[in-house]
Amino acid sequence: MAITSIKEKYKKIAIPQMKEKFGYKNVMAIPKIEKVVINIGFGRVISPKTKDEQKKFVEYIKTNLSSICGQRPVMTVARKSISTFKLREGSIIGSKVTLRGKKMNDFMEKLVNIVLPRSRDFLGINPKSVDEGGNLNLGIKEHIAFPEISPEKSPIILGMEITITTNAKSKAEGLELFKLLDFPFKKS
Repeated sequence: MAITSIKEKYKKIAIPQMKEKFGYKNVMAIPKIEKVVINIGFGRVISPKTKDEQKKFVEYIKTNLSSICGQRPVMTVARKSISTFKLREGSIIGSKVTLRGKKMNDFMEKLVNIVLPRSRDFLGINPKSVDEGGNLNLGIKEHIAFPEISPEKSPIILGMEITITTNAKSKAEGLELFKLLDFPFKKS
């Protein structure tokens, strides 16, 4: 029987192999995924719109992001005004969702098994996307790759940034953890 969930893969595959490869004495020292942050920045798209259009656009973002993540997003606002970007202090310029626990695991399974293979021209995740702290940063150009979003009902296609945070001590540990959890990396 194949192991399908990320949580099961972590317990049955990642823990023993990480323990063997890196020589951990304690199971608690083995790196694990702590949270997933999904971020959409839309300041450039929303700034030329009128107030009513901005409200409709923010509502569009909220419904799409909440259907993707299963959790209501937090709207991020500009901290200061920048005239060259036509940006006013306090105006909404993005949204983000932080997932932990079951919702995080469900989102990662959907990301690895459905969304990344459905992405246009996807050849694999670049291993350079894992930073020195063992965290993975992904950019998805089209949010319509998620099965909850209907392409016919999406007038605007948005990009999103996904950060998967681990408690790994190095890039090698983080990269090995993601590979053991079947994240599709490019062959180098």
